[in-house]
Amino acid sequence: MTTGLIGSIILWLIIAIIVIVVVAYLMHWLYHRSTKEVAFVRTGFGGETVVIDGGALVLPIVHEITSVNLNVVRIPVARIKEDAVITRDRMRVDIKAEFFVRVIQEKKAVAKAASTLGRKTLVPEELADLLLGKFVAALRSVAAEMSLDEMHEKRGDYVEKVEDRAADILASNGLELETVAITDLDQTDLEYFNPANRFDAEGLTQLIETIETRRKMRNDIEQSSVIAIRTRNLEAEKETLKLEQQSESSRLNQERELEALRAEQRAEIIHTRSAKEAEAEKSRITNEQKTRELEIARQQALQSAEIKAQEGVETTRIAQEQALEAIRIEREKKIREKQIQQRHEIDSAEIAANEDIERARIVSDRLLKETRIMADEETENREIARGQQIETAKIVAHKAVESSRIIQEQALDKARIERDRLLRSQQISLRQSVEENEISAQEELERARIASDRGLDEARILKERDLKRLEIERNQVLELAEIERQIVILGKRTTEAGARVETETAEASAVEAAEKVTTAREMLIAERIAAVDRLLAEKDADTAKIAAEADKITAVVSAEAQSLLNEADNILSEDARAGKLRAKMLDHLEGIIRESVKPMENIEGIKILHVEGLTGGGNGNGHRSPTDEVIESALRYRAQAPLIDEMMKEIGIPDAGVSRMGDIFRTAKDAQSLAANLETKKKKE
Repeated sequence: MTTGLIGSIILWLIIAIIVIVVVAYLMHWLYHRSTKEVAFVRTGFGGETVVIDGGALVLPIVHEITSVNLNVVRIPVARIKEDAVITRDRMRVDIKAEFFVRVIQEKKAVAKAASTLGRKTLVPEELADLLLGKFVAALRSVAAEMSLDEMHEKRGDYVEKVEDRAADILASNGLELETVAITDLDQTDLEYFNPANRFDAEGLTQLIETIETRRKMRNDIEQSSVIAIRTRNLEAEKETLKLEQQSESSRLNQERELEALRAEQRAEIIHTRSAKEAEAEKSRITNEQKTRELEIARQQALQSAEIKAQEGVETTRIAQEQALEAIRIEREKKIREKQIQQRHEIDSAEIAANEDIERARIVSDRLLKETRIMADEETENREIARGQQIETAKIVAHKAVESSRIIQEQALDKARIERDRLLRSQQISLRQSVEENEISAQEELERARIASDRGLDEARILKERDLKRLEIERNQVLELAEIERQIVILGKRTTEAGARVETETAEASAVEAAEKVTTAREMLIAERIAAVDRLLAEKDADTAKIAAEADKITAVVSAEAQSLLNEADNILSEDARAGKLRAKMLDHLEGIIRESVKPMENIEGIKILHVEGLTGGGNGNGHRSPTDEVIESALRYRAQAPLIDEMMKEIGIPDAGVSRMGDIFRTAKDAQSLAANLETKKKKE
């Protein structure tokens, strides 16, 4: 290959590259492509060419292109207020719609859009200005064929008709209507109706007529509802008052039952406590007797065993000493016999002397041992006598303590009997006063009520008064009989206590006689006393522990009871609190009456002589009837009780007049009847 050929090839290569570059530049400059969003129409040399999904050469000077937007364009249309559309029934309607249009993707439609709309398809505002009139005409024409109710209820039909009208109009411009959206549809406000306009005047008349009719109907419904509500409220209020009345009645009944239940529970608690105390006292006395008997038996057994053991030991010891002494004497005798045999001749005189000395020593030792034994026996006898004296002193002291305790119990029983008798008498007097006050109050009420028929009422009142007095006397006799029976029972208890004292005295004498035969040593007596002291200390400790636990349990129960009482007091009503106040007054009424009747203790009897107010005598009021005199006599009794009134004021009951005293004493009578029933039940048990 020559140099010239290589140069030619390179030259042609350079030329080819330059040509390719120039062609590529020209193609980039002259070749126009369409997109999915924009098509174009080329006019000029060669005629009209529509390019939708391809491209074409566009030469300057000889060709011209018109771009067409293929996207969907949203055109909002609003006809409101003065520009609102008019329906078939002459109503103005505010309507807001949105039309979505686009160019049909066909060459004829694109060419038509390019020729009629030009570049306005690329600017939505200009396209909307161009098509707004057509859309408004479609909205108005369809609205003129339908009423307001039909437009609202058949909005789909309205939209379809508008689409049909608008589609025909848009087809001439190469456009198609994708959809129509009605975003707002409502009646125009009344202020925008023109009364001078025939259409508006007719529609306004219908609208006002409809509005007023509906307002009248609404007012009728509202008034009917108000009447129904008030009627129902009245019925509900009546039912509420009835329920409140029933609730209040139930509450009062419940409080009354609770008060009665509390009284029964208090009485039951007192009864249970008394029974438990009696059982505990009986158990304590029984346990003490059993403990004392066991202790005496154990001491006697110990002392008998000790005496037998000591006698055996002493007998064995003496026998052993005698045996040892005999053995020793025998051994010494043998030794001396041998010595005597060895030194018979030399020491015969010495042996005789030694034998005498030995015999004297043996006698002396025996006398010494017997003296020591006698001294030991005398010492033991003195120790036994001293122990017996100590035991005798303890028994005497215990007997004195028991006697003083029994005397105190007898004194307490007598005082309790006297107090019960006094309380019974006072209760009888109180009940009699209550009955008399009730009679006086009833007579006063009867006097005001039976003014027109006084003769019959006087006889009836006198008869009732006699019956009441007979009833009071009968109750008084029954109460006195009950008091006498209680006195007899307490006398029997006193007799039993005296017999118990004699029994314990006899037991103490037997113990004293048994103690006289004891022969224990001082150490054993001391150990026995220490053991007894330990048992007593353990017993006292157990008793104290049990008492402490009982006190603790009592304190816990009392605290819980007080807490429950406080909670009950917090939820009590005013009537219940007033009832508690009356109960407190009744609790203090016994002391009040007791203090007020002390001056009457020296009065043996009272006789009421009615000598005033008789016909033709007295103070000039002979024309008054016996009923008036009886009532005035009962009222004069009121002047004799200033002390009771003052004390009742101090406990919170001011102005305790006859009218109020009837209720108070009636409550006291109920409380006394309840207490009497509980006492009778307790006695039966």
